[in-house]
Amino acid sequence: MKTFKEFVDEQLKDPEFAAEYDAIQPEMDVIRAIVDARTSQNMTQKELAEKTGINQADISKLENGTRNPSLKLLKRLAAGMDMVLRIEFVPKKNL
Repeated sequence: MKTFKEFVDEQLKDPEFAAEYDAIQPEMDVIRAIVDARTSQNMTQKELAEKTGINQADISKLENGTRNPSLKLLKRLAAGMDMVLRIEFVPKKNL
């Protein structure tokens, strides 16, 4: 049985798939950053909701990709985890 990474690597050989995969990477990076930050603080979604005043269901939607966060919301999440939000632009040649 293939691992997920092996499956994705195989699919990335298809130019159409690769283009779509690249197109969603920024959104996936934001989702991964939210989840990683929260879990690094050993916080549940419920605990983060209590600290930020953001509904737990909305945090869940952010983490599963069915809601796009605003910068204001990302800053609230960061503050609730005692972190700061940092966004950067990276030249394509460095990826």
